[in-house]
Amino acid sequence: MDLGVISVRYARALLKSAIAEKQEYELYQSMQSLAESYVNVPELRFTIDNPMLSKEAKQTVLETACGNNVNQLTKRFIALVLKEGREKALQFMAASYITLYRKHNNITSSRLVTASTVDTATEQKVIRLVEDNTQGTVEFHAEVDPEIIGGFILEYDTYRMDASVKSKLRRILTELKK
Repeated sequence: MDLGVISVRYARALLKSAIAEKQEYELYQSMQSLAESYVNVPELRFTIDNPMLSKEAKQTVLETACGNNVNQLTKRFIALVLKEGREKALQFMAASYITLYRKHNNITSSRLVTASTVDTATEQKVIRLVEDNTQGTVEFHAEVDPEIIGGFILEYDTYRMDASVKSKLRRILTELKK
């Protein structure tokens, strides 16, 4: 069976259980921590995929990767995934849960990249702009990337506005090469 299909099925079932137990936000936080752990600690995947490691040890490692406040539903979910031998899909399950939770709660993830730090007033304007366009709540992340030289890059949903000096210079160079 396809890894994506499996991940979404497990994530849907987890969200349904979390909503029933009124723990969807706590699980959202745990799944975000787990997803970040997979990205920030590449050894996690190798550890979890290791067939020599017991399921109990994997359970402990995964609970630790889920952050400080791991609730019983998260523990039961991890135990089920391990019992069914689906740990290779766990990273994708976490990402699918995050996506489904955001969709269920009309949350849009937004990212603003600038060459230097922007003040809170500017951040608030960008958040309001995205909220007005998406008719929902915004999870806002601001990043500083000096390599864009100036301007900004704004991303949310499938929308991307690149008004950076770096991309403008790249376009000019492309035109000059023609």
